[in-house]
Amino acid sequence: MNKTEFISAVSEKSGLSKVDAKKAVEAFVETVSNELKEGGKVALLGFGSFSVAEKAARKGVNPKTKQAIEIPARKSVKFKAGAELAELVK
Repeated sequence: MNKTEFISAVSEKSGLSKVDAKKAVEAFVETVSNELKEGGKVALLGFGSFSVAEKAARKGVNPKTKQAIEIPARKSVKFKAGAELAELVK
């Protein structure tokens, strides 16, 4: 499902127009993005939680040249499914 299909599904299930559903989806994405950018966490009870994880610097291997390379430390987004979502997917 891509963003357009997701907006259509939200529109159908909520009874909102596609324009309003698009605004709601974009507001959700922007709100979650801004919170994670500031280092916060977003928890939606029953659905899951979004957080920022610190990845330490490590050594790796360039598959083309087989030379050792240093992979720098970075931050990444982590999603942990809530109990209800995990049970639904089972």
